[in-house]
Amino acid sequence: MEKRKLVVSTGNQHKVEEIKNILEGLSIEVVSKKDVGLGDLEVIEDGETLEENSLKKAKALAERLDYMVLADDSGLFVDILNGEPGVYSSRYAGEEGNDKKNNNKLLEELQDIPLKERNAKFKTVIVLITEDKESTIVYGECKGKVEFEPKGKNGFGYDPLFTPDGYDKTFGELGEEIKNKISHRAKALENLKEALKNILEVD
Repeated sequence: MEKRKLVVSTGNQHKVEEIKNILEGLSIEVVSKKDVGLGDLEVIEDGETLEENSLKKAKALAERLDYMVLADDSGLFVDILNGEPGVYSSRYAGEEGNDKKNNNKLLEELQDIPLKERNAKFKTVIVLITEDKESTIVYGECKGKVEFEPKGKNGFGYDPLFTPDGYDKTFGELGEEIKNKISHRAKALENLKEALKNILEVD
């Protein structure tokens, strides 16, 4: 039986591998948009929410392909900053994907705030659109605190600043193996796996 293709709306091969690992065992072949010749498809993420951005990216792919497609959006929501950086996490300091600048801006915003008031949560929203254009949305979140300085060299984004609840190390220090079990994206992907099992059974 031929595996059904699942095209991920990302150019980040690291993210594709992570999704492959979690969905292992399902009759699905996970590929990136580049693998199906749509590497240059850029979608402006101007939604007000993670859901809007994920849906926008997924629909842009679904309109061009007959495969299942998947898009996600993630953000760090800091309670005392009214949920900032939130949907703007990857461009918080004004430049897309400059982790260092984004981390520095976050630390500036939280200057003089004691640790007990530095509560935050990482959230991920994943949108899956099937071949018959039905959408499924799944969520994942991971609560923790924002540290006073970056710690650890692993991960990306705000990982060196974020210590998940129940741990005394940041995602930057904990490393891939633990992060991939407890992170917001890992939880959302586990929920996606359950949704995909149902979709595969029905079909």
